[in-house]
Amino acid sequence: MKRLTHIDSDGRAQMVDVSKKPLSARTAIAKGKIKLQRKTLELISKDRIAKGNVFATARLAGIQGAKQTAHLIPLCHTLPLGDVKIDILAARDGVEVTCTARTIAQTGVEMEALTGVAIALLTIYDMCKAVDKKMQIVDVRLIKKTKV
Repeated sequence: MKRLTHIDSDGRAQMVDVSKKPLSARTAIAKGKIKLQRKTLELISKDRIAKGNVFATARLAGIQGAKQTAHLIPLCHTLPLGDVKIDILAARDGVEVTCTARTIAQTGVEMEALTGVAIALLTIYDMCKAVDKKMQIVDVRLIKKTKV
């Protein structure tokens, strides 16, 4: 079993030293879902949610969330994000959000992709909570990460 890189030999939390690693192009893709009632999806599609355009707001929130990852997760490195995309797809039982994050850095960008998805989903939840008391955020996960 590998040792936990964020724990030092005394058991204290530490930031991983990546200063000697070379820069490389990195991409991460994360996904997640929010289960919504059919009525809620209809209201979203007709732009009838009182707080405004749900998908546009969630897309911006996801991008902002990805950019703030190092401020939210204590041991995360601050990365120069080159690109963050939030794709939102409505389905019959809810909405799927995909976040693709790209950087050229010394460490991976998966936390940014996961944060982008989570914040977009939480934004949808916040905007729809007045009309849907049964929403569930599920299956937030890393789909793929690459390093070139």
